[in-house]
Amino acid sequence: MTVNNKTLTPKMSLESMSHKAVYVAFIGVFILFSMTAEGFLNFDNFSNLIANKVVLLAIVALGMTIVIAAGGIDLSVGVSIDLASMAFIMMIGAGHNGVFAVIVAILVAACVGLTNSLLINKLKIDPFLATLGVLFIGKSVQQLATSGGVPIYLTKSEFAAPFEAITRTSLFGIPTPFLVLVACVIAVYLALHRGKFGRYVSALGAQPGVAKYSGIRVPFQLTLVFVSCSVLCGISGVLLSSTVRSYVPLAGDAFLLDAIGATFIGTAISKERKPSVFGTILGVLFLAMLRNGLLLLGLNFFWQQVGIGLLVFIVLGLSFGLRKRAE
Repeated sequence: MTVNNKTLTPKMSLESMSHKAVYVAFIGVFILFSMTAEGFLNFDNFSNLIANKVVLLAIVALGMTIVIAAGGIDLSVGVSIDLASMAFIMMIGAGHNGVFAVIVAILVAACVGLTNSLLINKLKIDPFLATLGVLFIGKSVQQLATSGGVPIYLTKSEFAAPFEAITRTSLFGIPTPFLVLVACVIAVYLALHRGKFGRYVSALGAQPGVAKYSGIRVPFQLTLVFVSCSVLCGISGVLLSSTVRSYVPLAGDAFLLDAIGATFIGTAISKERKPSVFGTILGVLFLAMLRNGLLLLGLNFFWQQVGIGLLVFIVLGLSFGLRKRAE
């Protein structure tokens, strides 16, 4: 077979198919739900899907993308979300200014990433074990601070302004949370794909030993990686608490697996099998669409989990399987 006077070998054909597996699955699932799930194509459904499913998960997944690109993993993203949410609600409840509350929440989240980096850099603990330990400690901190996991609700009218400023305002008809997501996407894209930081992250992910002897300050870069992830999760935590006007302990746990899944789905479309901002956003949209479509079909939560797991397994298995055969 020839394309533009170039011979298309079986290996090249398999590689091309492996890169396109996610796109094919995305389009196929979209068509399937369009035909079978009543209300799937409604504008209100899409707007709710973006506002309630995509924005928060996408911001968290962007942080996970940075960490995985550096060859690590962060199991404590839920802790960063929850502690930021708790700090924000407590600051508002104490009568502090909304901007000050946001700053405190982000700083609290950043402390989670700083703790992870200290465990990894100073104690030489594997990222998986370090962030797993922070996950357990973070859960305990929340339960101790809330008398066993009691939610914190804000109902007084004078607390409305900070929440209205975040969730009810818009620019040219575009809601503020979506604008925050766009800003995060641009920032992470420029840092990861167009800046020196991205080159260092790629070096850490590919050959950390070589990176050390190439003049890269590995501990400093790892600190930036984990703190950046936690800050993004903190932003998501503020948006979450602003949406529900409360803090619900351990609510951030729901984002962990989806963030990891979205990031790895995104790697399937890359020729280098590396995480990317575009791939992660596509992965987030794919997972959000699956959950929404299965819900509209009337499947309960447990069957939704089964369906999502099977579809993700098939897509990634097909993509990486074709890649392996090509190699």
